[in-house]
Amino acid sequence: MTTHFGLIIIGDEILSGKRADKHLPKAIELLGARGLQLSYAEYVGDDPARITATLAHAFAAARKTGDVVFSTGGIGATPDDHTRQCAAEAWGVPLALHPEAETLIRERMQDLAREQGVAYEPDRHDNIHRLNMGVFPVGAQIIPNPYNKIPGFSCDAGEGALHFMPGFPVMAWPMMAWLLDTRYAHLHQKSAYVEKSVVVLGSMEAMLTPLMLEIEAAFAGVKVFSLPSVDHPEHGRHIELGVKGAPEAVDQAYPALLAGLHRFDLNLGPELVR
Repeated sequence: MTTHFGLIIIGDEILSGKRADKHLPKAIELLGARGLQLSYAEYVGDDPARITATLAHAFAAARKTGDVVFSTGGIGATPDDHTRQCAAEAWGVPLALHPEAETLIRERMQDLAREQGVAYEPDRHDNIHRLNMGVFPVGAQIIPNPYNKIPGFSCDAGEGALHFMPGFPVMAWPMMAWLLDTRYAHLHQKSAYVEKSVVVLGSMEAMLTPLMLEIEAAFAGVKVFSLPSVDHPEHGRHIELGVKGAPEAVDQAYPALLAGLHRFDLNLGPELVR
């Protein structure tokens, strides 16, 4: 079974434009550095019903196909943070204070007290409230947070899993990297892929579609892609036409694609490899 990686980015601030999303390009970078790739991504605002529905769909995919889904945002303890509660509902379990999370949060509170030169008061109202950040779906596992110790959490679903992290890049990105290098180290390079393409000058996609279908039918596991451009500063109107997939499959399909292009009276530009 091929493991597909997904990303869910939660937060009104992304959809309103108050903050620009940085998680999508970083997730692509982290996966790509390990020979993996992102299969899909979703953005969701701070609406509990929509978050729950999105997570329920992700859990179903994880159980059915072994998807691994990273979720960022909404796991804090303020009124606009709903992800922990929605994850529990979507996973079908209650919420409870995770013992290891409690220990880590208390350690963080003690660290803050020392930094501020004040006594640690475990029963103070704000300190008790901070423990809500460790209230996770029952059965969840913690994700260590090297930035400030406040953990995220993972929920297994069949062969797949959903992993929940804060929305802050300084926390989420090391946590995502840790997951990839521990739980999913065995997948590194196994799903490695390459893209090979050529710039086709002045052509239209409709003319090239039969060739694209021909190549996909002839080479299993290879995807043919076309990226049209109408106003490129160097190439003008053109199509970047290529194939992507496992290196050995692409090495066979790409020459066939070029041979197919030579059947047409076309001007070809530079070739690209990614």
